[in-house]
Amino acid sequence: MSLNNKDHNKPFTVITTHINADFDALACMMAAQKLYPEAVVIFPGSHEKTLRNFFIQSMIYLFNMVNIKEIDLTQVKRLILVDTRQPGRIGKFASIIERADVEIHIYDHHPPLENDIKGHYEVIETTGAAISIITQIIKEKNIPVSADEATIMCLGIYEDTGSFTFSSTTEKDFMAAAFLVSKGANLDIISNLISREMSYEQVGLLNDMLQAVVHYTIKGVDVAVTNVSTETYVPDFAFLVHKMVKMENLGAFFAIARMANKVYVVARSRISDVDAGLIVAKLGGGGHAFAASATIKDMTMAQTEKQLLDILYTHVRSSKRAKDLMSSPAIKADAQTTLEQARNLLTRYNINALLVIEQKNGQEVLLGYISRQVIAKAIYLKLDQACVHEYMSTELGIVKPDSELSEIQEQIIENKQRILPVVDKGKITGVITRTDLLNILVHQADYRKLNQPDPFKEEINARTRNVIRLMDERLPDDIIRLLKSAGEAADELGYGAYVVGGFVRDLFLVRSNEDIDIVIEGNGIEFAKKYAKIHNARVHTYEKFGTAVVIFPKGFKIDVVTARLEYYRFPADLPIVEMSSIKLDLYRRDFTINTLAIQLNPNRFGTLIDFFSAQKDIKEKAIRILHNLSFVEDPTRVFRAIRFEQRFGFTIGRLTSGLIKNSVKMGFFQKLSGRRAFNELRQILEEENPTPAVERMHDYDLLKIIHPDIKPTRKLIADFTAVKKVLAWHDLLFLDEEYLRWTVYFMMLIRQFNKQKSNEICQKFEMAPKYQVIFCKERFIADQCLYWLSFNKSLKNSELYRELSGFKVELLLYMMAAARRESIKKIISHYFTRLRQITTSIKGKDLMAMGIKPGPVYREIMDAVLDAKLNGQIKTCEEELDYAKVFISLTMNT
Repeated sequence: MSLNNKDHNKPFTVITTHINADFDALACMMAAQKLYPEAVVIFPGSHEKTLRNFFIQSMIYLFNMVNIKEIDLTQVKRLILVDTRQPGRIGKFASIIERADVEIHIYDHHPPLENDIKGHYEVIETTGAAISIITQIIKEKNIPVSADEATIMCLGIYEDTGSFTFSSTTEKDFMAAAFLVSKGANLDIISNLISREMSYEQVGLLNDMLQAVVHYTIKGVDVAVTNVSTETYVPDFAFLVHKMVKMENLGAFFAIARMANKVYVVARSRISDVDAGLIVAKLGGGGHAFAASATIKDMTMAQTEKQLLDILYTHVRSSKRAKDLMSSPAIKADAQTTLEQARNLLTRYNINALLVIEQKNGQEVLLGYISRQVIAKAIYLKLDQACVHEYMSTELGIVKPDSELSEIQEQIIENKQRILPVVDKGKITGVITRTDLLNILVHQADYRKLNQPDPFKEEINARTRNVIRLMDERLPDDIIRLLKSAGEAADELGYGAYVVGGFVRDLFLVRSNEDIDIVIEGNGIEFAKKYAKIHNARVHTYEKFGTAVVIFPKGFKIDVVTARLEYYRFPADLPIVEMSSIKLDLYRRDFTINTLAIQLNPNRFGTLIDFFSAQKDIKEKAIRILHNLSFVEDPTRVFRAIRFEQRFGFTIGRLTSGLIKNSVKMGFFQKLSGRRAFNELRQILEEENPTPAVERMHDYDLLKIIHPDIKPTRKLIADFTAVKKVLAWHDLLFLDEEYLRWTVYFMMLIRQFNKQKSNEICQKFEMAPKYQVIFCKERFIADQCLYWLSFNKSLKNSELYRELSGFKVELLLYMMAAARRESIKKIISHYFTRLRQITTSIKGKDLMAMGIKPGPVYREIMDAVLDAKLNGQIKTCEEELDYAKVFISLTMNT
């Protein structure tokens, strides 16, 4: 029905509801006509297709309905809102709600929100269906209701209460339904519409929803989210969501669907911790705490999902508090308790972790905690008489008795904390263990499947994500091809293949790194041989360690490792290797940031695996070890911690820093072989700027490993800065020559020592003879030359050449850096860039053609020609020959 032309500009009353109207909204609009007989009914936007078919085909005669395009909104003087009061859900009518001449009446059952429309007349009650409110008014006013009207009104109650099964159902809903049945509501029609069969398209979409569902544990609450996409609109999406909630027995469920050019969000919640209406309202939709929906036009499905997750993490609330979860009293150990005594305490009380305290002024001071695993490993390493405070974890968060479950979960899970003290006014009142937390989460989410993975097991579940796009953006095509080929080769052998470690870390740090390590779950050597054969490459194998190196025709190398677990028999020992899985292989690594892996097998190519929160530590720029005895097992990891900290601009974590200091104090570096210690020092000195790392070594009292007298004095820092500038200058020359950067820094580091002490340092580090020659012999000759140059500045080019030509590149760069006067640096630079490359064209055969017999005179002549060329007296080959003839003539005559 439409208005007559003569009525178009007449002031009138409009009844409307929310966009995507359901049966409850439809019933409310029809019932509201009985309270406002002069009003017209207008949909603000779309509505469910089944709903539309229903009333168009059978009961449209009950509605005084007008298309919104046919009215002049300026003529609307009274607006009746039913089943909503959110301005974002009423379409074009939102433009008139602020007008002073518009009277607004509201009939709604939704919980209040901040931006609710304020009505001049409001009837707002807590019911399962909004139609129950208007039904009660109709009953009280004794307004006649036909059987068809009663059927539509009752249909709205059945839908919004889930046939009276939703927890939101109230007594008023039952009473309203009973009244409508008494007026002739047809339950057969209602049953057919509520229990409708699904179409082929709906079945397919429901299957997609089931396949795409992801469970998130947010502040201890399980929330399921799914997303699906279809090019055409599939009706009754809300019905499919309701169906899935029942099928999967979900407590809180959010479904995102892209249909055509719009994104729809439908939410259902059966738990008080998740308010579906509040959360969906943040997306521009609305609804109840248990059911809500939104239609989104200006965001992609991916953007919608990200925003939804952000909202969920902000607004999901748990009702549990720390005092409800804690175990009391807390079992504690004094800081001076030995590890053996601590083990006995754990056994006596059958617990897995101890709080470590000390007494100060009669008060207990919490220092940290220590776990059963750390104690057991330390005792295995024969540290049973060490005190617990030496190996305790000091990065210990605490909570108050009233702390929420979300805070507890973050401390225990995100910070990988095994035991969480509950502290009230400085007093330890109890502890929460991972088991305590797990028990409450299981109880709280008991509707979840029993076979869901347990995130609190000792074997931590990996965080995974697809990073193919990131790889395509940041890696060269030839590297991508090699990685895919590795995955295919492993697949043919039935093995798992992963690229791991620094290569993956640097992918996220946007740093170039072609040092590729591939871990094989299977026989790494067998894989390496097959892979090498595919690429016509050579392979070197190391049976003892299960490793291999694949060397490609152009010299590019890939290291292959069999997934393994390493264990150590005593501090600073070489590792014993056992076969293991990728998870255990990653656990043996040094720091969390080096534990990322990307799977290479074709069916999961590009899947990032993160067992140890490496992405979080990269984001937070933190260097953290994987376990508290890491530096006991391998003290060289301390050098790597310092190197990575300075290279990436990260910070060594507080616990990791404390354990470094402890390993130095315990003297574990004294048990290291000199070769292993030197290898780590050399890598530090290979860094682009090793100065900060050397200073950090001093902070941890590590420079004494080289020599007790080495300190980062102002002079040494200035020397290192000079080396950095000289090396940068050299690299900008783009000379096609290799040199050892670290040797220049090391010469500067030990410059203060005489030959004897220098030799002792070289012997201590088990240096190769060629390095001992540089540091203990040639360095001193270079220093003598530098001293000589300071008194002989006005030199001919030939004299400078004779003085410097015997020095290696590294020694020349060392001399430039060590020279305090700019004039001396320029002299050496002049030789390095100009004189060093000058050679003569004249050969022995040319002298023979002049009739000169071979002998020592040849060298004398050649040197004379070279001197003349260096001094600019001659340039061309002809001039060299002429000069040689004159020199021969004068020499012969003499």
